[in-house]
Amino acid sequence: MHFESWRVAIANFGEHFDEKRYNYLERHLLTDEVFVLLSGEARLVIGCDFSKTEMRIGNIYNVKKGVYHALLMEQDAKVLIVENHNTSRDNTEYYYFR
Repeated sequence: MHFESWRVAIANFGEHFDEKRYNYLERHLLTDEVFVLLSGEARLVIGCDFSKTEMRIGNIYNVKKGVYHALLMEQDAKVLIVENHNTSRDNTEYYYFR
């Protein structure tokens, strides 16, 4: 859903959220990104030191713009995501590690 400068979405599990398969971190240059675990299990990887935060249902996690991160989800997870509506590959950088 888009509204003015926001984008609100729900992420469901997909291969790119699988901890066994992920191979990059991303950072958005123009926006913070907010995550809220709605159900299931998920983790946020923050920074190039790969520190993991276990997400708790209902908590709000704010990743500041310019911070490398990845969202890792189990198959039963649903995560609410809020960011600027114009977030794209053009204003996101990637750090590949495999």
